[in-house]
Amino acid sequence: MIQLPEGSWWDWDVVEWNAGRLRLGAGQDLSYAHHLELVFADPVLVRCPSSFHDPVFRAPTPAEIRLVVAQVGETPPVVLAFEADAGGAEPASGLIAAGGLAIDQGTVFRYWREPAAGERLAPWVRPPAAGDATASGPGMQTGRKTG
Repeated sequence: MIQLPEGSWWDWDVVEWNAGRLRLGAGQDLSYAHHLELVFADPVLVRCPSSFHDPVFRAPTPAEIRLVVAQVGETPPVVLAFEADAGGAEPASGLIAAGGLAIDQGTVFRYWREPAAGERLAPWVRPPAAGDATASGPGMQTGRKTG
């Protein structure tokens, strides 16, 4: 079972997903920044809405474990299940199986700015190109989220 640090973690989305890592970002308002990340190393099975709210994390059921084993051939070190509001009439179920899990806490801005000590920029944020007249204040992103 997962133990999150104290905080307002009701908005969640997929910040990064590739063959080696799945990164979920959470906070009270994802418009400008997120303050918590679940970083799954070597994800082998992911059933997760791209954005969701108020997740209730739980241990996977025996049926979910069987599904993971049927899909990947073994039970990986991390199998996490949850229910969350994804905008539908019923809660959405999530299931993530991975080689590892890290919980990172800290400010990750979702728009261009010079980060201060302890701050980071979301992976899709890029500095404005030389001569770019694009505004770069709160809510003004340069670059785009690629999932």
